[in-house]
Amino acid sequence: MPSQPTVLIDGRWTSRESTLDVRNPADGSLVGRVDWTDAEQAAADATAAADAAAAAFAGWAGTGVRERCRLLSAGADIIEERADVLADLLAREAGKRLPEARGEIAFSVEYFRWFAEQARRPHGAVVQEEKAVRRHLVRRKPAGVVASLTPWNFPCSIQARKLAPALAAGCTVVARVSEKAPLAITEMIRCLTDAGLPPGAVNLVHGPAAEVTESLLSHRAVRIVSFTGSTEVGRLIMRQASNRIVRPLLELGGNAPFLVLDDADVEAAVEGAMLARFRNTGQSCIAANRFLVQDGVHDEFVAEFAAKIEAMTVGNGVADPCPDLGPVIDDERAAAVRGLVDEAVAAGAQVHGGEQRLPDSGSYVAPCVLTGVPQDVGLATQEVFGPVAGVFRFSTVEEALTTANATEMGLAGYVYSGDLGKGWHIGEQLDVGILGVNEPLPSVAFAPMGGVKQSGLGREGADIGLEEFTEVQYAALTL
Repeated sequence: MPSQPTVLIDGRWTSRESTLDVRNPADGSLVGRVDWTDAEQAAADATAAADAAAAAFAGWAGTGVRERCRLLSAGADIIEERADVLADLLAREAGKRLPEARGEIAFSVEYFRWFAEQARRPHGAVVQEEKAVRRHLVRRKPAGVVASLTPWNFPCSIQARKLAPALAAGCTVVARVSEKAPLAITEMIRCLTDAGLPPGAVNLVHGPAAEVTESLLSHRAVRIVSFTGSTEVGRLIMRQASNRIVRPLLELGGNAPFLVLDDADVEAAVEGAMLARFRNTGQSCIAANRFLVQDGVHDEFVAEFAAKIEAMTVGNGVADPCPDLGPVIDDERAAAVRGLVDEAVAAGAQVHGGEQRLPDSGSYVAPCVLTGVPQDVGLATQEVFGPVAGVFRFSTVEEALTTANATEMGLAGYVYSGDLGKGWHIGEQLDVGILGVNEPLPSVAFAPMGGVKQSGLGREGADIGLEEFTEVQYAALTL
C-alpha cells in the first residue's frame, strides 16, 4: 500500500501528522492511507496550494505550448508505464472490477495525450478589417488558477479530464479529490510531477471538502472552479463562486432515460442496457436510469433483460475469475439503493432478479430489474447510482418524450431503434447534453461531455473542454 506523502504543494510532497484509512468496499480490508487534516489545517493547506499555483502561473502560462505539451505527454507515458499498479490500487480502493479499473487508467492516459495534441492547434483568429489601416485580432490566453474538485466513482479519469486541458491551456491547478478513493489519483498526479512539471503547476490537498472548497473559492487567484458531483453540492459551489465571480464548470447529477422503440433490435437493446446501467456497478453519472420501453417489445425486453441480470455474478472485483459486478462504494450507498427498491415494491412494482448470493462482508447490492414502477417513486425521480434498473412501459413516442424530459436533470440519454433516422430525430428531442443512439457508451476524449438544466454548466473534453480554461482577448491595431 502507498506509504509516500500524499499532499503536494509547490512541487513538494509532504505528510501530515494524521492519516485517513482507505478501505476496500469489497471486504473492508485496508488499501492504504492518505494524509488527512482537520478543518483548520485543510483550509491552510488549500490556501498555501493556491498561493503556490498563483506564483507558478506566469511561468507556466509563459512556457511555450510545445514544452507544456511535451511534459503532459511525458506524464501520460509514465502513467501508462505504471498502469498495472495504478489499476490494482484503483480497483481495491473503489471496489471496481479490475478490467474496468484498467480501462479507466487507459482513458485517463487518452485525455492527457489528446489535450497535449489539441493545445498545439491554432485557437485565435484574425477578423476581417473594416478599414485599411486597422487590424483585429482574437486570441485565447490561460484563465488563471483552477480549483479541480472530483468524486470517487471515476476518480482518475474525471480528474484527468480536468487536469489535462487546464494544464495544456497554461493554467495552474489545485486539486481536491474524494477521500473515498484518493490513492490511485494521488499516484497519477505523482506521475505528472515525476515527468517534470514545474513546482506549483499542479497541487494536491486532502481534507474536509467544505473547508477546502471555501478556502479555494475565496482565494484571490482562483479564477475557475471545475466540479463533478451532486447537483445539491454544485448549487452550493455556484453560490460560493458568485462571491468573487469565479467561473463555475459543473458536471452534476443525471437521471438518464433509455428509450427502446418497437422497431428496435431487442437483443442489441438489452446488451446496450447492460452496459449503460451496470458499468461500474451502476455508479456512473451518465448511467441509464429509467428504461422506457414501448408496448410492442416491452415483455420481450424485460424477459431478456431480467435473464441477463439474473445470470450476473457478484463479488470482489480483483478476484479470479472476475465477477460481473463488484460492491458499491460503501454501506451507506448500498442502503440507499436497497431503500429505492423497497419503496418501489411497496408502491406496487415487481422485482425480477435480485436473488444472487452475496459475499458475507462488503457493501454489495444484488442486481435486479423492476417493472410496474410508479412515476413518483425514487427509482423514477432520483439518480440510482447502483445495480438496480426500473422499466417503464409507454405506448407513443410523444408519451415517452414527455416522460423522459419530465426531470430537472439533463446529462445523458439513450435511444434504441431499428430506424436510425427515427432514432436520431427522437434523440434530438431529449433534453440532454450527451446522446447515445444505439450506443451505450458515448464518452470519448475528443467529444464534449456535460449536461443541461440542473445537470451542470460548461463542457469537458473536445476542443471546447480546452477553451473552458481560457479567456478571450480581442485586440485592435492601427497600422
